[in-house]
Amino acid sequence: MTLAARIDALLPQTQCTRCGYPACMDYAQAIANGEAGINQCPPGGAAGIAALADLLEREPLPLNPVHGVEKPREVAFIDEAACIGCTKCIAACPVDAIVGAQKMMHTVIADECSGCELCIAPCPVDCITMVPTPIPASPEKYRARYAIHIRRELRREAERAAELVARKTSVDAGEAVAAALARARAKKKMAVAPAGNAEARTSGTTEKS
Repeated sequence: MTLAARIDALLPQTQCTRCGYPACMDYAQAIANGEAGINQCPPGGAAGIAALADLLEREPLPLNPVHGVEKPREVAFIDEAACIGCTKCIAACPVDAIVGAQKMMHTVIADECSGCELCIAPCPVDCITMVPTPIPASPEKYRARYAIHIRRELRREAERAAELVARKTSVDAGEAVAAALARARAKKKMAVAPAGNAEARTSGTTEKS
């Protein structure tokens, strides 16, 4: 197991980005590379910092307040009466813990929520809050769900890219056909014009005779 993987195994896997990196594994890699401190993870808190310090044989540090504060575990809660069904929170959730559909009420599956808080900012009606929960954190579950989320997003991006290529190919093909037809019409015009001139010349000679 690489050092980054061993560090990642000690992180809470909330995928909250508060450490300054897009995911827990990215933060772990940065620590392993000496590019980030061990005290940038609010969800991991003092216990997480102590575990990282022990692994890396360093002195524990207080949590860097730039990245947030340690607090009891919370999960997202959606005020369903205020929800307008915009789906922005669904797109923002890194562990797919929110269910719903366009213009329909959304709800959070509390057992699956990592407490990342990423769904709050995108909500246009401020109907999402964080509430304390007795449900224990499940880092391994969050890691697995995040992996599934990323694979699906990559697949969607590939499908969108393929669709754009197909559309461009279709447009290019249409333009090529139009250009070919234009050339054919122009060629036909040029072929008709000399024939017309020849007839005019013949007619003029006959009249003079």
